[in-house]
Amino acid sequence: MTATHSGPFAGPLAGVRVVELAGIGPGPFAAMLLADLGADVVRVDRPDGAGLAIDPAYDITNRNKRSVILDLKTAAGVRAALELAERADVFIEGYRPGVAERLGVGPQDCLARNPRLVYGRMTGWGQQGPLSETAGHDIGYIAITGALGMIGPADGPPAVPANLVGDYAGGSLYLVIGVLAALQHARTTGEGQVVDAAIVDGTAHLTAMIHGMLAAGGWQDRRGANLLDGGAPFYGTYETADGGYMAVGALEKRFYAEFTELLGIADQAPARDDPARWAELRTAVADRFRARTRAEWTAVFAGSDACVAPVLSLREAPAHPHLAARGTFVDHGGITQPAPAPRFSATPGAVRRPPSRPGADTADVARDWDLPDLDRP
Repeated sequence: MTATHSGPFAGPLAGVRVVELAGIGPGPFAAMLLADLGADVVRVDRPDGAGLAIDPAYDITNRNKRSVILDLKTAAGVRAALELAERADVFIEGYRPGVAERLGVGPQDCLARNPRLVYGRMTGWGQQGPLSETAGHDIGYIAITGALGMIGPADGPPAVPANLVGDYAGGSLYLVIGVLAALQHARTTGEGQVVDAAIVDGTAHLTAMIHGMLAAGGWQDRRGANLLDGGAPFYGTYETADGGYMAVGALEKRFYAEFTELLGIADQAPARDDPARWAELRTAVADRFRARTRAEWTAVFAGSDACVAPVLSLREAPAHPHLAARGTFVDHGGITQPAPAPRFSATPGAVRRPPSRPGADTADVARDWDLPDLDRP
């Protein structure tokens, strides 16, 4: 395919064409990842909008994309969508199973027009299974995989990790992995295929290491009782004098030794290798952290190998010296936002365009994709 943008920030996927049927959540985020990496992503918006209740100008998941409006409930809209699919490398949809087929833009319809097409399907439950036809959200998907049940205090309910674990980690990232793998296969063999990315599958896959530890007897199947879930007093969060929090991850013994020394409890801390004394150790650590403010403790541990960091808010994070030095966040169009990741030495990505406004790029897409009818009423 011919690239529609070039230059120093074209990205490793420059020249790859992606069609995204508008939705909310993990599908748009996956398409944003592809766009951040340089793909020419055309988002097909609905005439009545996608349903996200924010101003499109602030919908960062639509950055680096272009938008056209098609009514897939009409023959003309379906025809235009299939013409886009015919010229694309990747096609992404996030409908419930069977909806794309009923609209006439399912895998069979699109692959008939373009046998090399990678057709990515993003759902919560997957294309098959007893729950595949039912509604759902991130919290339910991570609930049945065991992921939600392992997060939170031992004496309280599971802690909801926003929608990061299911929608984006178990969903978007696995869709992107699948699409890129299938794209490599298509370019090698000329054969396209369908990628069924289900949030339940991806989230379950994320727990692989924990399942290994569980089988080996190194993980208890309950919250707040393990090395990495807050059960260990040297891996968790502690409140400071001003109501802030510090995150402690002093797992290795040499890092732990530096941690206790800087905290000021090296001489009186109970043995860390005796789980029976973990409650006593946690109390000692908590008491010390409550003696100073978050800023004071941040200064104490700065530059050390104690593996301690301040717990920052979303608005505070971009100003952290390390993130600022790396440019982990960028300002574009008046919006502070995470920069594209990961980074590439030869083909860096960048925020090239602000969030696409529905239908604003129809004329440009019609020209670049050689679809003159797309720009005609």
